[in-house]
Amino acid sequence: MMDYVEEFPEFTVEMKKTHTILIPNALPVHFSLMGSVFREAGYKIEFLNYEGKKIIDTGLKYVHNDACYPAIVVIGQLIYALESGDYDPHTTALMLYQTGGGCRASNYVHLLRKGLKQAGFEYVPVVSVNFGGIEHNSGFSITPMMFLKGLITWLYGDYIMLLNNQVRPYEVDKGASKQLMEKWRKRLTEQIRINKGISIISIRRNFKAIAKDYSAIDVEYVDKPKVGIVGEIYVKYADFGNNHLQDFLVEQGAEITVPGILGFALYSLNIGKENYYMYGDKSGLWFSKIAVTYVEQLEKTMISVLKHFPQFRSPMPFKRLKKLGRKHINTGVCMGEGWLLTAEMAELIENGCNNIVCVQPFGCLPNHIVGRGKMRELKESYPEANICPVDYDPGATKVNQENRIKLMLAVAREKMASV
Repeated sequence: MMDYVEEFPEFTVEMKKTHTILIPNALPVHFSLMGSVFREAGYKIEFLNYEGKKIIDTGLKYVHNDACYPAIVVIGQLIYALESGDYDPHTTALMLYQTGGGCRASNYVHLLRKGLKQAGFEYVPVVSVNFGGIEHNSGFSITPMMFLKGLITWLYGDYIMLLNNQVRPYEVDKGASKQLMEKWRKRLTEQIRINKGISIISIRRNFKAIAKDYSAIDVEYVDKPKVGIVGEIYVKYADFGNNHLQDFLVEQGAEITVPGILGFALYSLNIGKENYYMYGDKSGLWFSKIAVTYVEQLEKTMISVLKHFPQFRSPMPFKRLKKLGRKHINTGVCMGEGWLLTAEMAELIENGCNNIVCVQPFGCLPNHIVGRGKMRELKESYPEANICPVDYDPGATKVNQENRIKLMLAVAREKMASV
């Protein structure tokens, strides 16, 4: 019996010169920096920011409604881009990340290709970004230098997001933090483009300069409820995916905290070590050890700089986060966001951020287990916890989501008043 082999158009070496690669903009701050890494390597890329009902309708047209919400959204964005006339499909390629393992994100690429065929774009190549050897394209590869610089852009993105979220709710001149974010986004993009800003010394120098700039913004501190955002990675960060949750919380008078994407990178890179300790699988052990050690060094650099700026809170080091997570869940739980989601909620609470919005996209089974499924145990461990799960799916209304969050904020303000 012959094995079935899926046939699909490949992104070739020639296409690197002729095609523009479209990517859903899942992390606005981070991706704007990471784009310079791809462009410096010779790829023409654009990040998609399409929003609205038309995107959801396009996704539902070509993806079964039992698929997880992020799949419907990102595939809807990609196919809509081809149908909109904004791009020539014959000189366009699409890109999605493919995780491997039990997460449904492993199947996004196949769902996209099925949708493209149905929409009449079966000739459009899809580039899979994965580190498990799932797929290969002769015209696209991530070199060690691209991987290194990509991690550094995530570090910068986390750092800017961290400081911006702590300053934005209190700024006297509205928009000052946003202008500063744009200033450093442009400056760092240019540095990375010419291979600057990537050594530990230059990273530390940039971190100090960024912190000084944010420290110089005129602020007026008043008591505000501190709200953390955790959940499935796309809905957690993407403005379209969570209906601009961060903006809404700030408008409602809250200070937000969003755990950085570097933690997810460390969690993912750590899986090789976990597989060895639990199953004796050595296949990814050495890469896992080396990569985790390097990224922890980047994390250490960020935390060491912030010690000189006590007005800003620092994230918990990954080693401590993992140790904290073990109190509530086995760190062998590595499907989807896995143990990290539970650990992030515990970290937020232990750092004084008792109010948490846990974003739950439809169809994300791992997320519901380690998110909603651990809330009762977390509330028993932390009686002061005020955790609000919010569902995101094609039929969910923004009004209902915001009403749930407003109720959580009302509870938060009552607790603040009673202290």
